[in-house]
Amino acid sequence: MPKRQTPGRTGGFVDEMRAVAMKLHTRDQAKEGEKEPDSPPVSKWEPSVDGYLRFLVDNKLVYDTLETIVQKAAYPCYAEFRNTGLERSKNLVQDLEWFKDQGHTIPEPSVGASYAHYLEELSEKDPQAFICHFYNIYFAHSAGGRMIGRKVAEKILDSKELQFYKWDGDLSQLLQNVRDKLNRVASSWSREEKDHCLEETEKSFKYSGEILRLILS
Repeated sequence: MPKRQTPGRTGGFVDEMRAVAMKLHTRDQAKEGEKEPDSPPVSKWEPSVDGYLRFLVDNKLVYDTLETIVQKAAYPCYAEFRNTGLERSKNLVQDLEWFKDQGHTIPEPSVGASYAHYLEELSEKDPQAFICHFYNIYFAHSAGGRMIGRKVAEKILDSKELQFYKWDGDLSQLLQNVRDKLNRVASSWSREEKDHCLEETEKSFKYSGEILRLILS
């Protein structure tokens, strides 16, 4: 577990979530990374359009699930995360339509279905763990996810930029707004609840990693 916040710091609990997440990266992904790589770096990937489509379809299911959960708000704090500007479902609909127009068949979701089911269950009974997944999914996509999207597009899409990697407005400001909301929600948690949230990070990486690896399938 990371050390508790130093008095006077303004980063709040999000800094703790970020610190735990960074350690689960490999050294070539982040300078704070401590994990041994289990696949080649993105620059050496040989992606396929079929694999990338599976990745996009599974991501759409996960984002659909996240957006539905915050709309239903089984816990009042979830309502804080409605209409943040980070939502991805509508963008992914446009991307999948584009692929369909190019003559590609859109596959059914695969590994993403189990992640979506897990998120639904978690959101009903464990808000701290759910918030961990919410944070890691949206923030990872805005950082490393964009880099991966650019590299894959260079190799198989003639560098076309998909809507999945576009946001309306200033992304850095959208992210800061969500950081502020996350810190506000977590400010009412006990230390045990915060630690429980942090402990869920590894599971978030496991599920997201399974979806990411679809690109190479």
